[in-house]
Amino acid sequence: MSEGLESGGEPGGDRADRNFVELLQGARVAVTGVQVLFAFLLTVPFSPGFTRLDAFDRRLFYVALVSAAIASICYIAPAAQHRVLFRQGLKETLVRRSNFYGIAGALALAVSMTAATMLVVDHLFDSTIGAVTAAVVALLALWTWFGQPARDRSNTPTREGAPSDDGRD
Repeated sequence: MSEGLESGGEPGGDRADRNFVELLQGARVAVTGVQVLFAFLLTVPFSPGFTRLDAFDRRLFYVALVSAAIASICYIAPAAQHRVLFRQGLKETLVRRSNFYGIAGALALAVSMTAATMLVVDHLFDSTIGAVTAAVVALLALWTWFGQPARDRSNTPTREGAPSDDGRD
């Protein structure tokens, strides 16, 4: 193997650059939805009907709002850190960290979407329908975002010496 090349024939720096670009592309898809949800949640307390929420619904709102803020922070962190760490030779570290932030952001987004859905459905119908709907939303997010990829990852044989795309070679 030539010096400076990873086992897949791609220079380590090029692979880190490609991985970082791929992570940012994925974050761009999610961050728009997170920001719309977060912006909407920031306006809700100023609507006239908010005062009629009971203590449980206010707690649900709190969970939805704070988890949307956490998701926003996690999805914005890679771009902000890239600016701070620019040309410091820490791209691999940034790729690993950005992957972690992407997973944490997705978890926070799932919590926010679940809490917001439960809040609205509980307000429109009743607690039972709200809880069932929230459970379905949570399970769907967990399965499609984490469970199914984890199953695929565990069922895929790894080729010895092949570089991974998660920055953990």
